[in-house]
Amino acid sequence: MRTKEDYIKGLGKMKRNIYYDGQLIDRDDELQMDCLNVIGTTYEEAAKPENQELCTAISHLTGERINRYTHIHQNTDDLHKKQDMTRMLCQKVGGCIQRCMGIDGTNAIYNVSYEADKLNNGATQYHENFKKWLTRFQTEDLIGCCAQTDTKGDRQLRPADQPNPGSYVYIKERLKDGIVVEGCKVHISEASVADEVLVLPTRALRPVDKDYAVAFAVPGDWDGLKQVTTIHNFRPREHYKRGFTAGATDSYMIFDNCFVPWERVFLAGEHQHGGACALLFALFHRHSYSGCKPAIGDVILGTAALAAEVNNVHKAEHVREKLAELIMTIELGYAAGYTASSLGKPEVYIPGVGFVPYGPGSYIPNSIYCNVGRCLSGEAVWREAEILCDISGGVTATFPHEKDFANPATGDLLMKYTKRNPKMAVEDQAQFWRYLGDILCSATGGIMNVGNYHGGGSPIMEQIAITTQYDIESRKKLVKYIAGMSGGDREALVKTINR
Repeated sequence: MRTKEDYIKGLGKMKRNIYYDGQLIDRDDELQMDCLNVIGTTYEEAAKPENQELCTAISHLTGERINRYTHIHQNTDDLHKKQDMTRMLCQKVGGCIQRCMGIDGTNAIYNVSYEADKLNNGATQYHENFKKWLTRFQTEDLIGCCAQTDTKGDRQLRPADQPNPGSYVYIKERLKDGIVVEGCKVHISEASVADEVLVLPTRALRPVDKDYAVAFAVPGDWDGLKQVTTIHNFRPREHYKRGFTAGATDSYMIFDNCFVPWERVFLAGEHQHGGACALLFALFHRHSYSGCKPAIGDVILGTAALAAEVNNVHKAEHVREKLAELIMTIELGYAAGYTASSLGKPEVYIPGVGFVPYGPGSYIPNSIYCNVGRCLSGEAVWREAEILCDISGGVTATFPHEKDFANPATGDLLMKYTKRNPKMAVEDQAQFWRYLGDILCSATGGIMNVGNYHGGGSPIMEQIAITTQYDIESRKKLVKYIAGMSGGDREALVKTINR
């Protein structure tokens, strides 16, 4: 396994294809260092002996110890540890750890490439291609991002019906030695600091959409790929440093006559598996949220409790009620993810059929509980911000800049008049308001809230998954039996639970 320093050094050797604010920049540009420090934490923590069981695993391909973020889940314990690792690391950086896209994308493609080969009766080698790629990904301890979301063009039209065919990434040409792809993927988190880009479909596809059923992996600086990147950093501090300063990036990834050799192609035209690939990545990623979002909730809870303490209202009844509300959301989201891990198996749920075997035997978390946990957590984002705003008050938005505290003409006066709780150092109170201002009032804080709401799929997508995959009919039959209606079945629910 490599170190944080190895990772950053490797990025520095990659070709320049990242455009930011009209400029072409290097991957190790100072603007990206806050983001690199976040991802670098995954290397630092994995190297600690006390974190070996949580942050590393034994590769089923090589038998070697690898970073868990490159691992394919082999059992329910792997799913549990991925969730707990994510929560621990997100607590360390105070937010998203930004490495989940790689593990979630690899686990999705690992299963789909296997099933696509089965569909083709051995005529394709997608799964073997992917295992060879994955072996290098694990051995070199690489960072992967997952490029799923397309620009989508006219939302009323399906992929093959778009006036601009590149509204969804598609196979423009098939050659003897590979494919040529075109199109644009958007909102791709941490693509500008990734070694490898995993590309997969974004939706279910029809036979006529077969050219859009494409999955592949290329280095982030691959020929024919341009990234237009947005970097999200908090306002830099000169005098009163934060304990940890997180940053993030996202990219519009433009594939322009981009050639991909066959050994890097894992799906190419099998429309039946395009939707499955999209859904599986979403499922694995929503499972990651059951570790990520509770960790963010832990930070929000601590922030709300400190806001009450700084304001010296921490014993008020309404504060206790709001803290309890935060705790319930945090732990319900975690519990749903934990249950999804416990019920994981090498199967997927097919509406009207039930669970069926899928893939070569790796473990897939339970879909219902992944979606329930993600939906509950995602919908709570703005309520949590409201609670922080309510408890903290208006000072969050109007607190003076740090240079005014460092200025001899105003510093002592500001310390005198911003002190609230007589039992807490005024310097700590000032640091807290600076921190909360970053979270609630900055552009980056707002962007993070939008990301926490939509990342992994907007709540409407989880609601669709929940209602289409949950056996509502058996519940109706149960109630019909209790009510004495025709068509009732008192065994319906038992059958559903046992299935």
